[in-house]
Amino acid sequence: MMPRAILAPVVVGAALYVSVAAQGVPVMPTLSSPKTATKPADADGFLQRWMILEPIAVDGQLFDSAVRTTVAREYFAGQITTIPKDGETVTVDGKPLQWHAVDTTNYNVNLIHFAAGLKKPTSNVLFWALTLVRARQDIADARLAIGSNAASVWWLNGREVISLFNDRQTVIDDGVSKRVTLKKGVNVVRAAIINAGGATDFCARFLDANARPITGIAVDLTSTP
Repeated sequence: MMPRAILAPVVVGAALYVSVAAQGVPVMPTLSSPKTATKPADADGFLQRWMILEPIAVDGQLFDSAVRTTVAREYFAGQITTIPKDGETVTVDGKPLQWHAVDTTNYNVNLIHFAAGLKKPTSNVLFWALTLVRARQDIADARLAIGSNAASVWWLNGREVISLFNDRQTVIDDGVSKRVTLKKGVNVVRAAIINAGGATDFCARFLDANARPITGIAVDLTSTP
């Protein structure tokens, strides 16, 4: 069950404003609990439904080797293989952390809104995120295109396909994978996003062989790969 902070955008607005006021960052909520079984990619191909784990405290270093070390650590069993359900918990360093299914009203997922709405830290943290993309047929020569603030590592169907390092803003298609095949049925997109401080968010979509957004796909977090 989603906490009220994510479920009720109107109610959470004031809470989010208060929770980040000390950071000098007034915000408005952009996340809500999914209301439908599936969510198609938007007109520009962006994936707007994700399963996100509450943030894990890390040292927040963003250079290449530090990110690799942070992501390589096993914080919980099956962290790059498990397909979590909304409300499931894992234990990290003796503390329970919960998975949350969220829809974003924007092309990107604002992790400040996510974490602050749950009264969780937003600096020196690692977010694990996952989505399940359903395709009606095989789509050859596709590319996963992402942006993140800050560093991130991305996997498609269990294989790493993109990594971004250093302190950076989210730029659409900042990282683009080599050509991949989106298989007919369910495809697993998984990401680890590390933030040192300030704003943090991410975006993702698939591009076709001609670099055009792929829109004939949908997210179904209840499906089984």
